[in-house]
Amino acid sequence: QVQLVESGGGLVQPGESLRLSCAASGNIFSINFMGWYRQAPGKERELVATIIDGGNTGYVPSVKGRFTISRDNAKNALYLQMNSLKPEDTGVYYCKAEKRAPGSTYGYWGQGTQVTVSS
Repeated sequence: QVQLVESGGGLVQPGESLRLSCAASGNIFSINFMGWYRQAPGKERELVATIIDGGNTGYVPSVKGRFTISRDNAKNALYLQMNSLKPEDTGVYYCKAEKRAPGSTYGYWGQGTQVTVSS
């Protein structure tokens, strides 16, 4: 099992920044995909940013240039630096880790951290 705990959410004004953290523990061996997702009120959970082994990253167009995903393997941590925040970035942000192998994928979720962008 893998345990994921997010932190760093809060209430900020438009244009401000936040840094989310996700601490991973347990059987983290072979995690080769990590990502940040978010869920706004009344909407489905959506993928925001991803990072895979080797460091390749990906972002949805709405956050590209504003958000940066990074991973610190020594600390077993995942981060999401969010700059120039907009009201539409409001939602619960979830960390996800996956162990992907041919024919199987095991996914693990954190409990989420609330981000509210409002003036």
